[in-house]
This record gives sequence, C-alpha cells and structure tokens, in this order.
Amino acid sequence: MRQYLLSPEEAAAMDAPGTKDAAVLVPLYGDPLTAVFTERRDDLTHHAGEISFPGGRQDEPDEDLRGTALREAEEEIGLPPAEVELVGALPPVGTFVTGYRIYPFVGMIKRRAWTPQESEVAQVLEFSLRDLLAGHEMKRLIRKGVPIKTPTYTVDGHLVWGATARIVQSLLERLAPIL
Repeated sequence: MRQYLLSPEEAAAMDAPGTKDAAVLVPLYGDPLTAVFTERRDDLTHHAGEISFPGGRQDEPDEDLRGTALREAEEEIGLPPAEVELVGALPPVGTFVTGYRIYPFVGMIKRRAWTPQESEVAQVLEFSLRDLLAGHEMKRLIRKGVPIKTPTYTVDGHLVWGATARIVQSLLERLAPIL
C-alpha cells in the first residue's frame, strides 16, 4: 500500500488553501480495507453532526503534524499511537469556510475497541472502501447559504462530504489498483 501513498515528507512539502494547519488520521484495517470515521455530536457549535476522520489543529506551532493526527485519534476514539503503523500520507486539503489546511496521514491499525470522546464524538463509524466507492456521487449542497459542489459518499444513510470527502476521494484514487 505504501507505494500508492505519499511519504509524510512529500505531503508536508505540498500546499493547500488555508492559514491554519491541522492533521487527521485515516485509520484503515482488514480485508476488505475499512476506514474509521467519527460522527460529531449534533449539539456542537462547529461541524455538528458531520462525519470526519479523527484529527484537529496543532496544539503548538512546532508540533509535528503526524503527532497531531496521532494525538487527536487517541483523544477522540481512544486509539493509542503505539497501535498505529503510519504507512503514508495524502495531499493536504483546504477548507473553504474555516481556513484550515488539513494534512491526512494513513495508518494501519489492528485494534477496533473504541472509546469515543463523549464531549465531541457521537459515534465511531467503520465503512469499507468498497462501500464508500459504491456510495460516491457529485452533489451540489447548500451549507451556511453557500452552494458548493463536492464529492459525497453515502454509506448506510451516513453522508460524508466536504474536506473529508475530498480526502476519501484522494485515498480511493490512490488505492484503486488494490481495491
């Protein structure tokens, strides 16, 4: 799988729109390959009810973005960094409304016992890459009064859109030879 992904150094050298750096972990396991997502609580001020990969912004400007992704995955879903084998990265993705530049890191995991952060995560979702691929559509969505055309992925009634969908799209394109 590594040969289809960027190295963290290659990804770090790439730019994307945004002024604030953030990182996410794209946890994968199994056969068929399955990705782990979080569904944010509906009562949150920002990104309520949205589906995303575990992640967030850097705590300190000198924090390594790989460390950010691993720290956030442990905080959000209880995935210890020692149980993640980082196998590569994806190109950074910018967010249009919030101004984040998100660096996705791909990690293989074995553990599947989740401890969702109650204050932020409503549930942990697991979707096979095949199901994500089957649920792909380009849609025009209205968010905060702004129309956006975005790739979307619908699995079991759960809609993945926006920056997370663009990360999924990049992942699926890169891993197409092995899916």
